Amino acid sequence: MSTLLQSKLAENPEKTAQVSLSVFFEIMQAWHVKKTAQRTLLGNPPESIFYNWANGKFSILSNDTLERISCIIAIYKALNLLFSSREQAHAWPSKANQAFSEQSTIEFMVSGSVIQFHDVRRYLDSQL
Repeated sequence: MSTLLQSKLAENPEKTAQVSLSVFFEIMQAWHVKKTAQRTLLGNPPESIFYNWANGKFSILSNDTLERISCIIAIYKALNLLFSSREQAHAWPSKANQAFSEQSTIEFMVSGSVIQFHDVRRYLDSQL
């Protein structure tokens, strides 16, 4: 994350959390991702904190969580550029993919660390 972006985020961390999490949960709904996977994608926050976030009660986010959400947003954007229909773009993360050992993108990202998020971003960038 660039230092300029980090400083902008630091100016209003509560608003950053609100916007970031709202976008994250909208993407998760579009992709039909289960709550357990959503929690893992966010870096496994305590269950009570996750459910607060899911119910619109926001708190300041760690840099790790912000990085994860940033990657999800970039993946979402890339898919919408790659596919001619929103339905195709929203379905892709749940389909098995040879690039990720026949796992879906969601399974691939849930099974690892934030590195897998970046791997997916690089893969999609190479397809653009």
